[in-house]
Amino acid sequence: MKIARYRIGSGPVRLGRVDGARVTEISGVAGIGASLKEILPRLGELRDQIADAAGDTHALSEVTLLAPVDEPQKYLGIGMNYKEHAEEARQAGIPIPTSQLWFNKQVSCIVGPHADVEKPIVSDALDYEIELAVVIGRRCRHVGAADARSVIAGYMVANDVSVRDWLQKRSPTFTLGKSFDTHGPLGPWLTTDDEVPNPLDLGMRLTVNGEVRQDFRTNDMIYDIYEQIAYLSTVMTLMPGDILATGTPAGIGAPTGSFLRVGDVVRAEIEGLGAIENTIVAEPAV
Repeated sequence: MKIARYRIGSGPVRLGRVDGARVTEISGVAGIGASLKEILPRLGELRDQIADAAGDTHALSEVTLLAPVDEPQKYLGIGMNYKEHAEEARQAGIPIPTSQLWFNKQVSCIVGPHADVEKPIVSDALDYEIELAVVIGRRCRHVGAADARSVIAGYMVANDVSVRDWLQKRSPTFTLGKSFDTHGPLGPWLTTDDEVPNPLDLGMRLTVNGEVRQDFRTNDMIYDIYEQIAYLSTVMTLMPGDILATGTPAGIGAPTGSFLRVGDVVRAEIEGLGAIENTIVAEPAV
C-alpha cells in the first residue's frame, strides 16, 4: 500500500490510499484519523480495511501532499554510508569513519514532498543528498539484523539537504548543518514494506534542473538498513514513526562546488517509491 497525508485547499489533514494518480480518503475507516504515526503499529490488522476503503477520491494533482509521517519523535541520518560517496567525502576533507556515523536531523526541518526549500541567508553552500528513508513501525530495542525487517513499516524518498559550511566548519557535530528549516523534504507517501521486494537493491536518481547528479542503487551501502537498525536499537528505543535516512550515494555538490542556487528544481526519485521535487527559494529576510 501507499499511504499519503494530504490537504484539499485549506481543509483539514486527511489520510489516503494512493492508487496510481489518485488518492482515496481512508480517514474515518476502522478508527483511522489523520495521523499516520498512530496507525503504524496496526498496519497489518488494518490492511484489508484500508485496501477496501471507498472514501472521497481525488486526483493527486488536486491535493497538497504533506510529509507522510506526522510528528516523528526522531529523524536520524547515517553519514558516508555509500562506498563511492565515502571516497568523495574523503576528497572533500572528511575522514572516512570506521564505524556507523549517525547524526540527528531536527524534526523541525521536515517539509512535504513538493514544498519549497530555502537557501539560507548565511550560506552559499547548499547541497543535496538523495536517500532511502526507512520508517519504523513498532516500538523496539535490541533488534538483531536478522529480525530488523520486521520492525519496518515502510519507505519514503528523502532529500537530506545539507548546508556544507555549517556541517563541516561551523559546528563540531553534523546536527546544525543538517537541520535548517525546510531542509528535510520527505515523501511523496509511505510505501509499506510488503510492496518493496528488496529494499537493498533499489535504483535512486537525483536531478537538478533535469541534469542527473546522483544515479546509484541502494546495494552500494556500506552498512545495509538492517545493520543500521541493529546498531541504533542497541543504543536507543526506536518508536513508531521514527525516520532513518540511510545514506546518500556519490554525486553530491561539495567536491566540485556545484551547490544549489535560488530557482533550482531538485527532483529525487527511488524505484517503486515515487519522487519528490522541490524548488530552491531565498530564505525570507529577518
